Amino acid sequence: MEADRELFSIIDAEQERQNTTLQLIASENFASRAVMAATGSVLTNKYSEGYPGKRYYGGNRVVDQVEDLARRRACELFGAEHANVQPHSGAMANLAAYLAVLQPGDTVLGMRLDQGGHLTHGSPVNVSGRLYNFVSYGVSESDERIDFGALAELAERHRPKLIVAGATAYPRVIEPEPLRRIADSVGALLMFDAAHIAGLVAGGVHPNPVPYSDIVTLTTHKTLRGPRGGCILCRAGLAAAIDKTVFPGLQGGPLDHVIAAKAVAFFEASQPEFAEYARQVVRNSQALAEALAAEGFRLVSGGTDNHLLLVDLRSFNPDLTGKAAQEALDQAGITLNKNQIPGDPRSPFVTSGLRIGTPAVTTAGMKEPEMVVVAQLVRRVLAAVGGDPQELDEECKAVREEVATLCSKFTPYP
Repeated sequence: MEADRELFSIIDAEQERQNTTLQLIASENFASRAVMAATGSVLTNKYSEGYPGKRYYGGNRVVDQVEDLARRRACELFGAEHANVQPHSGAMANLAAYLAVLQPGDTVLGMRLDQGGHLTHGSPVNVSGRLYNFVSYGVSESDERIDFGALAELAERHRPKLIVAGATAYPRVIEPEPLRRIADSVGALLMFDAAHIAGLVAGGVHPNPVPYSDIVTLTTHKTLRGPRGGCILCRAGLAAAIDKTVFPGLQGGPLDHVIAAKAVAFFEASQPEFAEYARQVVRNSQALAEALAAEGFRLVSGGTDNHLLLVDLRSFNPDLTGKAAQEALDQAGITLNKNQIPGDPRSPFVTSGLRIGTPAVTTAGMKEPEMVVVAQLVRRVLAAVGGDPQELDEECKAVREEVATLCSKFTPYP
């Protein structure tokens, strides 16, 4: 059969892009060769609806071992009583969790999308917001951190059946213990969406929400550095309900090759060197935050405790939007994403901020000195936005060359 040169040349181009540009999207990382090998293994050929020992097809003796291994490793890594490793994504994991413990119309507390929450935490454009009565909580105006007092008042007033914690654009540690106290005070279940911080939890630099939560959902491809996919951890008493909502409630046959890669990621995250990686992610994030502040950018909440930071561009240039900044930086070989900030007057398609993360550049081997250089490169590009278009193009070209030189010393896939 003739080789598909067209498709694989496109993949080669993407590898070149990843090797030669700065990857600062907080939800991205570089998977190991072992994770990618498992994802591309012969396990992709097997169909295995059901769970180990209870399949609807024959020939599952081997894939049963794979899934059992992945479940055991997930439980050991996070100290959980039960794990379901079949969700195809974090969004599917969240929906499965909701379906397991809620009825349509039930009241749920979730974090506001424009203040750091996720689409699946009750956004009206998402199925979560269409099926359930989500009441949103957020951050205080004074320090831009979660307002636990206001959250407790909302819980007392609305008596939710479930409180959802976790975020997609929140630069601070989310302590699970006060959330547990609030949930207990109103008889609510507590679900913690650890999609972004799962690797930081595994590495010991973020409090583990599992002992405090009834359900913890996570993705395996962000700070955990595994394949794209989701996972649900829960108390033993919810195991049957969770498993039934994943299959047959939401999904058909699991992706056995991805489950194998999840097992690899759980193994890698259990190694001592992963804990050092997690610590370096946070050190890099804080170094980048300090360097950007020195370049004239305001940081939401004043800094970061985790793998990401939010930049308010208005202090640097009131007319500079997140959309324009993202596009200019992309031209210069710096990949990140526009993001709303708390109280943002601009739409989520334009925004006044940027979300910047350090998991991928840390995997590539960069440390604090490189973060200072990155901040300087970002400032150079954004200082040229809104001026003469030719000068912007020239600055982006110059920065792109410096980015390539920097990345040549820290190549993820040589």
